[in-house]
Amino acid sequence: MKFLNLDFHLHIIFSMKIALLGYGRMGKEIEKIALQRGHEIVIKTNSTNQHNIKEADVAIDFSVPTAAYNNITNCINNKVPVISGTTGWLEKYEEAVALCKQKNGAFIYASNFSLGVTIFFELNRQLAKMMSRLTDYNISMEEIHHTKKLDAPSGTAITLAEGIIENTMKKAWELDGEYTEETIPITAKRIPDVPGTHSIDYTSEVDSIEIKHTAHNRKGFALGAVVAAEWIVGKTGVFSMKDVLNIG
Repeated sequence: MKFLNLDFHLHIIFSMKIALLGYGRMGKEIEKIALQRGHEIVIKTNSTNQHNIKEADVAIDFSVPTAAYNNITNCINNKVPVISGTTGWLEKYEEAVALCKQKNGAFIYASNFSLGVTIFFELNRQLAKMMSRLTDYNISMEEIHHTKKLDAPSGTAITLAEGIIENTMKKAWELDGEYTEETIPITAKRIPDVPGTHSIDYTSEVDSIEIKHTAHNRKGFALGAVVAAEWIVGKTGVFSMKDVLNIG
């Protein structure tokens, strides 16, 4: 790993050897950003077969739910820091965390690596705290994504809902449900060529409060993943994007 005399808005960039575990639309966007920032891609694969991951300084996993856990544990077992944005495998998340701690590895999972969304997550939590005692407001959520996104609601929407649940009397979210005192209804829409829009609405008889994040393209997700990879090299532990941006 060699250091480059490059400056960016977060910190000085150093040259890394990156493994891309999952080379679909996001993997290709991450590759573009990584190369622009002076890094080298040493592995890029959609295969579930384990590669010689030790060639890499860090791995970025945007694969599929059936491959993510094996990708992550392979990295941890070989002492390669790993960043994962794959959703749909989280029933094994605590196992990955336990292995990371056992092996003294380094791991970040995020449902959304966008730097703006990370700030939006924190804004959502803070607003939920402020609104928690105002029982006249009904809470609802909406997420909109491209038609190729098969899961609903999005992982980002679930993270937002969990942030509200942790800070209010709400107990659960419900897809396409009706408002109740204990649940947050989430509407999921699929529209061509929409990278991702998430909004949270608090409505009473007298007014409404809405916060919203709109992604204009995939570059923000890719940049956040590469920034997280740059941040985690040389560290040990289980982290989040809040740690990367030092917020909250």
